Amino acid sequence: MFNSKTSKFFNDLGSYFLLVSTVTWLCFKRPPSWDLIRDQMYEIGVRSLPVVAITGFSTGMVLAAQAYFQLSDKGLASATGLMVTKAMLVELGPVLTAFMITGRVGAAICAELGTMRVTEQIDALSSMAVNPLSYLVAPRFIAGTVMLPILTIFSCAMGVLGGYIIAVDYYGMPSHSYIDPLRDQIHLYDVFMGLVKGFVFGIIIITISSYKGMTTRGGAAGVGRSTTNSVVICYSVILVGNFLLTVFLNNTYTYLKEQFWW
Repeated sequence: MFNSKTSKFFNDLGSYFLLVSTVTWLCFKRPPSWDLIRDQMYEIGVRSLPVVAITGFSTGMVLAAQAYFQLSDKGLASATGLMVTKAMLVELGPVLTAFMITGRVGAAICAELGTMRVTEQIDALSSMAVNPLSYLVAPRFIAGTVMLPILTIFSCAMGVLGGYIIAVDYYGMPSHSYIDPLRDQIHLYDVFMGLVKGFVFGIIIITISSYKGMTTRGGAAGVGRSTTNSVVICYSVILVGNFLLTVFLNNTYTYLKEQFWW
């Protein structure tokens, strides 16, 4: 027999997937107005550019400093640019960007929707024949899935730039030694991996934050608990999802390479 906590977990999991499927259906069947989507794209994407830029740039600088320090005495300093770019594109760029968006956007979404729930504003929308999922969640869902891949690539570009500045301007590495290996070793599939991860992480952040906000109970204290839980859950699911996506995408690349002789 399942205990109460286990039953609640599976009940919440089922309710979450029901919300995701309903929002996805609404996005195709009854897409929200462009004005709502545009506002959320600005809030999620444009206003997140500074924190994403700082995160990507500083990460690239640290990667370049460590890589050059570890590889220079072994005669492998020319691999610094390749290591920075590869790490940013396929792993650190998507994950760190998702973490920043979780803290800046996901927490705000959960707190906003949670406040609307406990103050009965969502019930008021329903009483006026306005679907809360279509009006509140669907625009954020569309904006998140569009902007997260863009923010991920932006973060990766800033990381490569930060690594270039450290390797070339600080350590005196020739610029062609940093850039030339990228032309041969960085493939379009690496960029594709970053985009796919950004897309999936966008879905995770928006849906989990929205679900926790929409199901908030218990007044102001409940809003705080829901916001904290949504951030922790998002971080955990992103880390596990990153591992699963890495294994899946690497196996897919190996299969395609064997089948089509890339």
